Amino acid sequence: MPALPPSSASPLPPRLTVLAFAIPFTLVWASAFAATKFALLDSSPLLFLAMRFFCAGALLLAWSYHRGERIRPSRRELASLLLMAACNHALYLGVSWSAMREVSAGLATIVIGAAPIVVALLAMPLLRERLTGRKLAGLLLGFAGMAFIVRHRLGGPLDSWHGTLMLLLALLLISLGTVLYKRLRIGVGSTANIALQLLLASAIMLPWALSVERWSDVHLNLRFAASMLWSVAVVSIAGYTLWFALLRRTDASSASAWFFLTPPLGLIVGWAVLGEPLALADFLGIVPVVIGIVLVTLAPRTAPTTAPSPSATLSTQRACSAGNQ
Repeated sequence: MPALPPSSASPLPPRLTVLAFAIPFTLVWASAFAATKFALLDSSPLLFLAMRFFCAGALLLAWSYHRGERIRPSRRELASLLLMAACNHALYLGVSWSAMREVSAGLATIVIGAAPIVVALLAMPLLRERLTGRKLAGLLLGFAGMAFIVRHRLGGPLDSWHGTLMLLLALLLISLGTVLYKRLRIGVGSTANIALQLLLASAIMLPWALSVERWSDVHLNLRFAASMLWSVAVVSIAGYTLWFALLRRTDASSASAWFFLTPPLGLIVGWAVLGEPLALADFLGIVPVVIGIVLVTLAPRTAPTTAPSPSATLSTQRACSAGNQ
């Protein structure tokens, strides 16, 4: 997968460039929850994730090497990649996939879709992003919509409090990973960045998986192969590449606001593919969510309160020439 150019080199206007990455990303992200349900029919969650991370990471690293990207990080960069691998991939997906055994795909999409609220709160102290009145109003509307739908869904037969609490932990992890990606400086190429995160995530996940799961729980059949192929090619490779490209082109809170679009898409996918029920309350809660994403993404971008040094700017440009729910 080719390295994406910095946003300044894009021939499209900035808003159209963001849309070009945001819309396909939300479609891919929403499909991941339904794909998870299929994968769990033939495999325990953690072993499936360890295999998925390894396959996707190995393919991306081979492509990165073929393109001549820098693939060897420094010790400091390796530590940063390890932290991002844990938050963006291993712990985030390990916890959320485990929760998927106790909750519906629709609820999982909705809870993780609340990430913009947590990202905005973390971005204020860690990235020095300011919350404008319009952004704050959008986030509050999004939160209201999420809370309404979650409260309604908890009364259903498919969702438990334990599973919901695990999803909230996953929400915190992916939000922290988003902010860390904006804050930490990694000088490897974009494809190598994602590849190394995935390979490190596999290394984290495998011992965890083997301590609680068994290889006999993995059933090699056509459905398993299809789930793995979709998870590797579409979700891990395409999805995370789109997500990090989007994150490079706007501030953390605006980029993460696109998670607000995954609930309606996820509910529709869960209904169409898995036969999960839809209710009027689901759509009523989506109304403030849609208004919220419009307010957040159309708000003027805010710069950090202190300007970066020239050396930090050069490091950022190197990181952004390259490229993790």
